[in-house]
Amino acid sequence: MTESGRRDGRQARWERHNQERRRQIIDAAIEVIEEAGPGGELHVQQIATRAGVNRTVVYRYFEDRADLDRAVQTRIIELLWEQLMPAVTLEGTVPQIIERLVGIYVDWAFAHPALHHMADHDNGDPGGPLEQAIEQIAGEVGNLINIVLVTLGGDLREDDLELLDPLVHGLIGSVFGSVRRWLNRPHRVLSPEALKDTLSQSVWFLLDGHARVRGVVIDPERPMEDMVAEALATVAP
Repeated sequence: MTESGRRDGRQARWERHNQERRRQIIDAAIEVIEEAGPGGELHVQQIATRAGVNRTVVYRYFEDRADLDRAVQTRIIELLWEQLMPAVTLEGTVPQIIERLVGIYVDWAFAHPALHHMADHDNGDPGGPLEQAIEQIAGEVGNLINIVLVTLGGDLREDDLELLDPLVHGLIGSVFGSVRRWLNRPHRVLSPEALKDTLSQSVWFLLDGHARVRGVVIDPERPMEDMVAEALATVAP
């Protein structure tokens, strides 16, 4: 092996080591956050102890506390996304699709309130992990809605397509805001099931109303895949 090849091999091993140690610290931070509960204090020394490293070692892998917090927030969003994104499909009726997405999110937030609180720390930061996450899920849901409306014969003008983006972002933001408020209430009376039902109904009412205005009647009893297949069959040559 040439000297260049040996250097490349050492560099690759060093990079893997750095990535593994960085993930070790992030995972340790998430464990500490879960144990502390929503709003609990989080100190770098706690994270270092849980990760089995010295406090100074943490800052070899993160520029500062803000960099560490952002990395932890990003990982938290990834954990939610691993459950949520596979559910963004046409499988089921439209109400069932809504219930599936809302249900996964509410169940995750209820099971991990401290992680939800931590992810919400960058609220209002256009470049933060949370805003990026809302942008991503809004894009996925927006594409799904666009496919449904166009396929089912909706009379969509250019203005309607432009409106779809802020409408979906507002919709996703309102669901997030409702769950945040529910989690933060000192005396939580509403059960997770009741919250899921109410939010799902609200999303359905909004989508159904906008669809009807644009000439699309979505049958809440028929699977979305069947409606799309039927619509495509009517336009097939």
